[in-house]
Amino acid sequence: MSFTNAFETTILNWGFTADSATRPTSWYVALYTVAPNDTGGGTELSGNAYVREASTFSVTGDTASNTGAIEWAAATGSWGTVVAIGVFDAVSAGNLLAYGNLTSSKTIQTGDIFRIPAGDLDITLD
Repeated sequence: MSFTNAFETTILNWGFTADSATRPTSWYVALYTVAPNDTGGGTELSGNAYVREASTFSVTGDTASNTGAIEWAAATGSWGTVVAIGVFDAVSAGNLLAYGNLTSSKTIQTGDIFRIPAGDLDITLD
């Protein structure tokens, strides 16, 4: 996953200046049919019982990973083809912090449930 430009600026200000930064206290995973980029954008899913799902993370070395499974409610209609995910600091609106493409895109039809097993969402700094 990659950090957005805005989140990179927050991290750099916190790490290399005397400026303070407000740390997120909650994280929500979003699904996209068109991937976002460093400046945001993309097309997040909407409708058909879709909402961002809360997640918690633990850090080992240079990698943050989700501590529990992330599971969306069953789609009540087609969600289309999910190609990317994003991590936000709010359940709606908010700031996109990190984003990444899925290894394999996944088409979600009525009744399907999208899941990310514990430990499978990795955010790495190198």
